[in-house]
Amino acid sequence: MLAKKRIQLRTKKLSDAREDYEWQCDPELCRLDAAEVLDMSYQDYVEEFTFEMCYPTSSRFEFAVETLDGKHIGNCVYYNINRAESKAEIGIMIGNRDYWNEGYGAETVHQLLNYIFNRTTLEKVYLNTLNWNLRAQRCFKKCGFADCGNTTRDGHQFILMIINRDEWENLHRSDIRRNITKKPPVN
Repeated sequence: MLAKKRIQLRTKKLSDAREDYEWQCDPELCRLDAAEVLDMSYQDYVEEFTFEMCYPTSSRFEFAVETLDGKHIGNCVYYNINRAESKAEIGIMIGNRDYWNEGYGAETVHQLLNYIFNRTTLEKVYLNTLNWNLRAQRCFKKCGFADCGNTTRDGHQFILMIINRDEWENLHRSDIRRNITKKPPVN
């Protein structure tokens, strides 16, 4: 699916607060996330950020997205975990605009799905993407998600997209076969 390995997911740390705060105060990023622009001081934000790091919930797991040389460029999360239905929702944001339109979003989704389907027993992952955000929709389809309906929340129209474990494993299996059958380059 994705041959590149330019990013890694890691647990959040306090030093991520500055970028996270800036991204949540950015009107364009908030519009892409159907979120309100953050309206609190940086000091208050750091207090909340620290509290959430010290007292995580069992239904939300956040990761920082960083380049292999350690630059924090975004975040991703799986949340709304429903163990009875074996499903969770995901979200991603590449906050650093220098990394837009270069495939970092798809690589992030790919690594997050790989983590979920290899380290949890969840069978289904879904997301809601704004119906006008065609770039995000292309990214999610590239990663194996399929449209499965529309929904409205807080006055925004969303497309519901989903991928099941079996579909992910089938995509992953074909990638492995493709890489095995490729002939090595001739020198």
